[in-house]
Amino acid sequence: MPKPRSKRQAIRDERKAKRREKAVAAQEADSKPAKRRRLNDDNADGDATSNQGAAAFQDGPDPSQSRIGGLPPADREFFGMLSDQEQEYFRSVDEQLDIDDFPSQEERQLYLNSVFTEAEGKELKLACSQSCSRLMERLILMSNTRQKKKLFGQFGGHFLNLIQHRFASHCCETLFLQSAPIIAKELGGERDDILTDQDDPDEKPLPYMEELFLLTLDELEGHLGYLVTDKFASHTLRVLLIILSGRPLEQSQTKSLIHSKKKERILVPWKSDVSMESDSQLRAVPMSFNLAAKKIIADSVSGMNTTELRVLATHPTGNPVLQLLLELDIDLNGKADDESDHTTLLWRFLPDTPTSLKDATTPASDFVNSMLYDAIGSRLLETLITHCPGRIFKALYKHVFASRIHSLLRNDIASYPAIRILNRLSKEDLAAAVQQTLPEFGKLITLSRFNVVKTLFERCEARHASDEIENLTKALVDAFGSDPKSLVPKLCLPQPSETDDEKGHEPLAKKNRSALVSHGSQLTTAMLAIPGSPSNAIQASLAALPEELILQLATSSAPTSYVLANAMSTPSRNKIFHKTLVATLRPHTFQLAVSEHGNKVLNSIISMPSRGDGISVPFHIKQSIMEQLGQHEQELRDSFEGRRVWRTWKGDLWRNRHREWISWAKEADSISEQMAGEHQARRETGLRNGSVNENTPKGYVRNNDYAKKRKRDVESA
Repeated sequence: MPKPRSKRQAIRDERKAKRREKAVAAQEADSKPAKRRRLNDDNADGDATSNQGAAAFQDGPDPSQSRIGGLPPADREFFGMLSDQEQEYFRSVDEQLDIDDFPSQEERQLYLNSVFTEAEGKELKLACSQSCSRLMERLILMSNTRQKKKLFGQFGGHFLNLIQHRFASHCCETLFLQSAPIIAKELGGERDDILTDQDDPDEKPLPYMEELFLLTLDELEGHLGYLVTDKFASHTLRVLLIILSGRPLEQSQTKSLIHSKKKERILVPWKSDVSMESDSQLRAVPMSFNLAAKKIIADSVSGMNTTELRVLATHPTGNPVLQLLLELDIDLNGKADDESDHTTLLWRFLPDTPTSLKDATTPASDFVNSMLYDAIGSRLLETLITHCPGRIFKALYKHVFASRIHSLLRNDIASYPAIRILNRLSKEDLAAAVQQTLPEFGKLITLSRFNVVKTLFERCEARHASDEIENLTKALVDAFGSDPKSLVPKLCLPQPSETDDEKGHEPLAKKNRSALVSHGSQLTTAMLAIPGSPSNAIQASLAALPEELILQLATSSAPTSYVLANAMSTPSRNKIFHKTLVATLRPHTFQLAVSEHGNKVLNSIISMPSRGDGISVPFHIKQSIMEQLGQHEQELRDSFEGRRVWRTWKGDLWRNRHREWISWAKEADSISEQMAGEHQARRETGLRNGSVNENTPKGYVRNNDYAKKRKRDVESA
């Protein structure tokens, strides 16, 4: 049953009626050439339906202002509005699907079929409705292959207008993303939408999903130039490019390209046909998709000159699309041997490369220098540096970055492209870059460029540059006053006075402090993973911390708690390091167990072996911690974090069958000893290959790999 109308709903209906009258009046005023302005998207009244009428009147282009890629067409389609009864019905459907209290899958499917039958012919109105577009997204997520293809048919011919609509664009994105795995299935010969004897004999067979996507691209042909910078269409265009390229849909990097941070996530209890496991893998795509991707890349920038391309590179909306276009352009055309191909997007940005990079006055060098210090353009430069062919990267580093890499690493904007440069340098070039940076290392610490320092450590470890690692560690300790014990407090627990440069800006200071803590903790974790002096310096600093700072480290934030959790799984030359750390935290067992971040530290203790060369915690300390947890069993069960700790430590087994709990814990110890032996053999192999330096402590293993495998063994024991 729908909810009874409230006074607020009556006000909304009255406003909606006024909007409808204005919409009808605007449609009848054919003699007026001027287009009505759309009201502000972010209406202060938060009305659920008041913006529906205004959604039909999108902002018209201002002829006095030029726009990148040309001007969009002046006419926008208006698909009508849902009646009051229809809105009430679809609102109740949305609530019913959200509750999902169907007794069986068959009844749920029957209910969905009835909803699709009721929505037939109203799909465009639903997609453009502020209050019902979320329902349309939910229906797409729960639809089968046949229903998705029918939606393509309903949206067909209107995609150009839909992807530019504030609400319908999200429905188009969901439809494209959910239909992408079907393409791979149909390429393999699997089809679940073939008509059967039970279907209507007059119903026509549905086309392949590949054909539907190509028809959609045909609708957008000739309009890509201005869609790149459209507030809503640019996101849909990115989705189409991801699908055409066959890239995974669920990777974090892919998600950041497709959706904005404000994207609302629509959840459903189940999905009907296509398994989402394929979303995390590369997808097979037909050859026509590769040709379509090349055509989109060419058409998007074909009508732009060099100046317009540079403006697009610094455009807040166009830059992310341009990043994806450049990456796909390099993947599709980068392996071509013909260096004279002037049609590629990479050549448009860097003409006559790599030869032109030798001269600082050429357009290629000028483009790189102009993007280096631009907050938006530098992101495109990061993509170019990461994916450009090796011959271009070598010339780029030699003639543009090599002589000033140390100064770029200090800049708050140029440091990010410089980090991408470091990730591709050879051992010799990396050693030279480190030598350039060491004299000004103190400035990096003063400016809190912890992400730069972290990259230097990680790349030197990856390239087996042991001498540079020692020099970096010494420079870092000297920058903090030549006392290794001050590393962790300075990196992970900065005082407010160190980050609050200006009084009266508390929110900004709090945000800056959070970022500093995160970057400093990541640097600390990276140093723990590197054997020798970096790991020894961090462990010495942790061992010297007073009890209150260790507790603050465990409970204050997620990044700092990960530092302690990684320290628990990192071997040490100091045999009492782990015992001292755990003994310091033991009096605060209950506080850690109910802490949002501290429970991760407490759970890592049970994964530590009781005997070992590099890592060991006496078994009686674990027993003591379990006894303290048992004293607060009810309080632990009342909190989410407490229940997680109780389950990880197998509290029910300890309470009911104490001997079996002891056997389980000691069996975990034997597993950890076996694991340590395997990793010891790997360490010796790595030492012979030069991957670990001579200061590596005995029994050292990679903390991340060790912790993950050790945790799996404990959970399965």
